[in-house]
Amino acid sequence: MKTYYTLALLLLLLIQNFSVNAQDLNKTAQKKIVQLEKLMKKAQKKGFDVTREETVVWFSKEFLKIAKWDENNIPFIQNSLEKFKPIKGDKVAMAKNLPSFERQKVIEILDKGINDLTLVMNGTIVRRPVSKVDWENIVVENDQFTSNGKPVFLYDYFSKSMGNPTSDSRIYNDHLGNIDHIGGFTPQLLKEDRTFVPWTLDKIKNHPDKKVGYTLLWNTNVPKWIKKQDPEVTKGICSFIGFDIDNPLMRDVWSDILQKTGSITKGRKSVQLGYILANEPHWFSEKGNWAFKRGEMNDLSSYTLNKFNNWLSKKYKNNITELNKNWKTNFSTFNDVTFTFPLEKHTKGTPLRYDWDRFNMDRVVEWFAFLQTELHKTNPEGDTHIKLQPHFFSDDERSHGIDIEALTELTTMIGDDAKTRERDIRYDKFEFWEKYYSYHWQELCVSYDFMESIAPEKIHVNSETHFLSSVAWRKLDTSPEYVRNNFWLATLHGMDAGLSWFWARDPDGSPEARFENSVYSKDVALAKSFAASVNMQPQVANELTQVMMDLNSFSEEIMALRRQRKPLRLFHSETSAINKEHHMTQQYDLYESLFFEGFPVGYATEKIIKKQDAKNWDAVLVYKTEYVTDSEFETLQNYLNNGGTVIIDNNSSLSMNEYGQKRSKKLVNVKGHLHTLNTTNYNDLKVFALDLIKDNLPKVVLSESNGLTNKGCNWRIASNNKGGYIMTIINLGKNKAQLKVAMRNGDTVKCTNMLTEQPLNSEFELDVHGVLLLEIEE
Repeated sequence: MKTYYTLALLLLLLIQNFSVNAQDLNKTAQKKIVQLEKLMKKAQKKGFDVTREETVVWFSKEFLKIAKWDENNIPFIQNSLEKFKPIKGDKVAMAKNLPSFERQKVIEILDKGINDLTLVMNGTIVRRPVSKVDWENIVVENDQFTSNGKPVFLYDYFSKSMGNPTSDSRIYNDHLGNIDHIGGFTPQLLKEDRTFVPWTLDKIKNHPDKKVGYTLLWNTNVPKWIKKQDPEVTKGICSFIGFDIDNPLMRDVWSDILQKTGSITKGRKSVQLGYILANEPHWFSEKGNWAFKRGEMNDLSSYTLNKFNNWLSKKYKNNITELNKNWKTNFSTFNDVTFTFPLEKHTKGTPLRYDWDRFNMDRVVEWFAFLQTELHKTNPEGDTHIKLQPHFFSDDERSHGIDIEALTELTTMIGDDAKTRERDIRYDKFEFWEKYYSYHWQELCVSYDFMESIAPEKIHVNSETHFLSSVAWRKLDTSPEYVRNNFWLATLHGMDAGLSWFWARDPDGSPEARFENSVYSKDVALAKSFAASVNMQPQVANELTQVMMDLNSFSEEIMALRRQRKPLRLFHSETSAINKEHHMTQQYDLYESLFFEGFPVGYATEKIIKKQDAKNWDAVLVYKTEYVTDSEFETLQNYLNNGGTVIIDNNSSLSMNEYGQKRSKKLVNVKGHLHTLNTTNYNDLKVFALDLIKDNLPKVVLSESNGLTNKGCNWRIASNNKGGYIMTIINLGKNKAQLKVAMRNGDTVKCTNMLTEQPLNSEFELDVHGVLLLEIEE
């Protein structure tokens, strides 16, 4: 394995490498800008598209301004670096050398731009012209946004240069992205007399409506008059939900606000990207976790407790004896039920804990259903999504109250803020994925494949991508290849729009007002976000736009690859996830083993099996899923009765109900195909399943050798309109990959790199973070 360089070491190396005279670097960069601009004029005269080079020049000029500002404001840069504690080393020296680093990176992107355009002009490579986004004429269609009659993948930044109008073309353009946003709706919009704050309302009404955009419900600030009327309103809160979602007064307030919101924004382009119903909601209920330590969900309101008692009464069909048997209690009625909250960690796997975790999820779904219903009373066509944290699905923890399936099914668009990263720099300890891969992609791919299985017909919006930086990871010298790999992977797995975290530079190169005017901001997380972010990295900002241009130029091919059938479905039971300590960790083994086989991995749940056409898949795989409800069990049995195929590891799976009580029934084979393998090894399921569906596997195959026991290249194949195929390959492995493309029957093929139209041998090498889009001919 390659030596892992921490951020501190990288920064120290940069100090040594870029202690060059600032004026020399600036002059070199300026000369190269002139050189590229002259080359662009020549290329245009010959009919070549230079859209990509226009972006290179734009970012070069912007970052030269940024470098100048940073050079004149070393104390600010130093303070920003010091705020993010995982960065180690001499912060004074780092701050002094940052401008030289920025200028050097500008020179590098200019050199690449000059080289690429030269290759285009001399005929070495042929590029498809960039399909520009028509931001003012986006169409929302089924599972895609459309621009100029073609699918389009939208890009921009979330939390972008706050304080500047969205009409400012110096910030809102093809280079950074041009997505509008109306100021967030908050409880502060409504006054105690139930009239609306006129200034805020007028600002929303008068907001220009020229281009695609979104709005967000900010749920943090609760007016004093509400707290005065009902002091319980601040019980059961979380980071971005500053009130009790079961509080009846808050429901009245949001009903008024959302109905007004719908009426004044109905039919506007500025909400085509949807109404984001919440920012990263969560209601962790276990004592001692990070949220508890921040004061979240430390107590519950009487409204929540009463709702829980009613939920229990319905769940147990008003039979208190059954609850007492499960909980090992002796309550007389459901109104008498009490329990210790927050819940202790050792309650995991008990009936009490199952009931609370399931109720917590149900009440949250009901809350968001209420919000959407109120909005749709005045704007029935308004699209909605939630900025869900998808690791709430892929991680083992389940006390957070977020049912990813139910919420994805509820809203009209899929919403999230998925992240990827290299090693968590807060701890700098070896992580399991480092044995095989160059970065941690599990959260992104597992959650996206799950959400796309639930709602394949819905548009997917990541309203805060954390592919460039997060609280857990960032690297000042992030490679362009890393950026390209991440955004290509996310788009292939379903992302239709991505708002990246975050752009915080004003047009003059200075940080936006929240930073520049308040170095010691009360928003601790925001204050820590500036250091080593995209705002200091021209090579990152430029590559993000470059990869989105390429994806949009081949959007029809990408959509064809994305829409490939998911022949194998992993059975997911939230019942087992709630009850087991490491259920999702166990499930990942099987998922990972199928991830590199040339087709998208799919999921099946009780709802998916009931609501979707079983012809969409060939088999359902059940692995280490001991706990399922009777309804889940009967759904699998009915699927078998209707001719379905189930592959199950052993008789331990499906053997208990949600309370750990043994199930007397076992799946029986009637009209379908039941295969019980009597194994505990996920690889046995993989091998058996692949053999079972071998006739439905892709006709083109990719063979890989990378010096490791695990494959590292995720790939997809689709037919084209020429009688051949298109293939994309993404190297997630930590090593270079030796690859061979061939027909499954052994016949040789001819490969062409679609991004350059250069021929490629059927055997070739793909570097770490490499991405390819190929045309395959037999």
